[in-house]
Amino acid sequence: MHTVWKGAISFGLVHVPVKMFSATEDKNISMRMIHKECSTPINFVRKCLTCDREVANEEIVRGYEYEPGAFVVFDKDELEQLTGEVTKEIKILDFVKLEDIDPVFFQKTYYLAPSETGANAYSLLLEAMRQTGKIGIAKVSIRSKSSLAAIRIIDRCIAMETIFYPDEIRSVDQVPNLPETAKVNDKELDMAKMLIEQLSTPFEPEKYKDDYRSAVLEAIEQKVSGKQIRVAPEPQKSNVIDLMAALQASLEASKPAADTGKAEAKTAKGKLAADPEDKPTGKRKSKSKKENVGG
Repeated sequence: MHTVWKGAISFGLVHVPVKMFSATEDKNISMRMIHKECSTPINFVRKCLTCDREVANEEIVRGYEYEPGAFVVFDKDELEQLTGEVTKEIKILDFVKLEDIDPVFFQKTYYLAPSETGANAYSLLLEAMRQTGKIGIAKVSIRSKSSLAAIRIIDRCIAMETIFYPDEIRSVDQVPNLPETAKVNDKELDMAKMLIEQLSTPFEPEKYKDDYRSAVLEAIEQKVSGKQIRVAPEPQKSNVIDLMAALQASLEASKPAADTGKAEAKTAKGKLAADPEDKPTGKRKSKSKKENVGG
């Protein structure tokens, strides 16, 4: 794994030297921008319109447009001083319960490993957080951006999740067409709760797959081998929804296999019992001629 940051966690006067690694990886399929006419990749060039030439990275600084066409500029060192990135510190401000943080605040997860000299302090913080059941709320600066962060335990590792500041979270009041009050039919509500219960299961992340990525990879292989891509048409869906019918069908479709098997066996048993050839007639069978003669 590639180290993305080096620094230290601080809580009180205790410093824990750590290295940071990205906990996630983007597996999106990368595609280039291609000129359709000649199939040539398109290059994007950093060009100065005034000087009419390409600009190298070392010539580029950051600027804020405070009015149209007017900028104040900052070089890398100035921004690092402002963000505190030079200190390379993850400063824990408070300890809270994880369930107190709404998931909307979370951004990106990083793993933190102890540096060569920080193993003892790392283990101390990890075990103290594990036994108290608390997570740390910290401030950190990465790549000239200041962030809040949640410091928590994942298995045997201290992890850091960058989180949004409160003023970065949009209010739900901005979402259009939300109902003022929930008005639902009691029978539909009962069936909906039954459906939720039937679909409830422990979270097993390994069973979820990226179907879109698999389909794109398959399409790429087909194109490379010269085959024509065939995609099944989407079934037409009606805009008119009978909630009761949809809920009932969903409940039937989501029944566990064991229940379905029992129902099928019960149905089969019922059919056998209903077969007229197997029904007792209630009449005594007549003796054969041989039995009558011997009589």
